[in-house]
Amino acid sequence: MNVSAVKVRDDAQGVRWITFNRPEASNAFALADLEHVAQLVCDTTQPPKAMVFTGAGPRCFSAGMHLRAIATLDPTLARKFITINRDLLAAIRKAPYPTICAINGHCLGTGIGIALVSDIRIVADHATFGLPEIKTGVPSVCDIALLQQFVGLGKAKEMILTGDNYPARDLPGLVNLLVPADQLMAETEKMVARVAGHTQTVMAAQKRLFETWQNTGHAAGIEMSIEVFSNVFCAEETTEQARRHKESISRRAA
Repeated sequence: MNVSAVKVRDDAQGVRWITFNRPEASNAFALADLEHVAQLVCDTTQPPKAMVFTGAGPRCFSAGMHLRAIATLDPTLARKFITINRDLLAAIRKAPYPTICAINGHCLGTGIGIALVSDIRIVADHATFGLPEIKTGVPSVCDIALLQQFVGLGKAKEMILTGDNYPARDLPGLVNLLVPADQLMAETEKMVARVAGHTQTVMAAQKRLFETWQNTGHAAGIEMSIEVFSNVFCAEETTEQARRHKESISRRAA
C-alpha cells in the first residue's frame, strides 16, 4: 500500500483528470494516494484549467481510507495520518482553478471530504454518501466540518453519528447535478466546458474570495473583495478579456 493507485490524464484543453484506481478495494485510499493527489493539485509548473476527480469502475468513487491503514495506527502515526488528510483537502479547497467531482458510486469517508472541498459535484443517480468512521472507532474530522453547510446541521449529525450510507437523491444540497450513470462523464465534460474557459487571473481571484468568505465575517469579506477586485487589473489578460466579452455581446446584438 506504499504505491499510489492514482491515474492522471491531462487533456488537450488543459484539464487534469484524476482517477482513484483501486477498484478491487472500492478505490480506498492509501497514504501514498493522498500524498500523490496533493502533489498533483499543488503542481505550479503548468496549472490546469480545471481538475476533475472520479473513481475507477461503476461502483465506487472512493470508500475512503483503507481499513488496513487505520488498523495499524498509534497516537503518533494517527497524527501524521490525519495531517496528510488535512493537507490534501486544504490543497483542493484552495486550488486556484475549478475542481469537480464526477461521483460514479459510493462516496465514503475521505471521499466525501474531497467532494465537500471541491467546487462542483456531478453525481450518478445510484451513488451513495456515507461517513463510516464512527463504526471503526474514529471520529469524522477536518473538512467534514463543511457537511452541515450542504445538508443542514441535523442531517450532518445523523450521517456522522450513524455511519450509514445515504442515497444521493436524499441529499440534494450536496449534489449540483444528479444524472443517470451512463451520462455522468458527458455531463461532467459539459460542466468543465462551462467553468474552465475563464482567465486564470479571475479564477484564482474568485477562489481566494471563496476561502475568505468561508473563514471571515461578512464585513471583512467585503473589504477583502475590494482588494481582490482591484488587483485583477494588474494582469493584462483582465482588460483583454473584458474587451473580448464586450465585442462578443456587441456582435450578438447586431
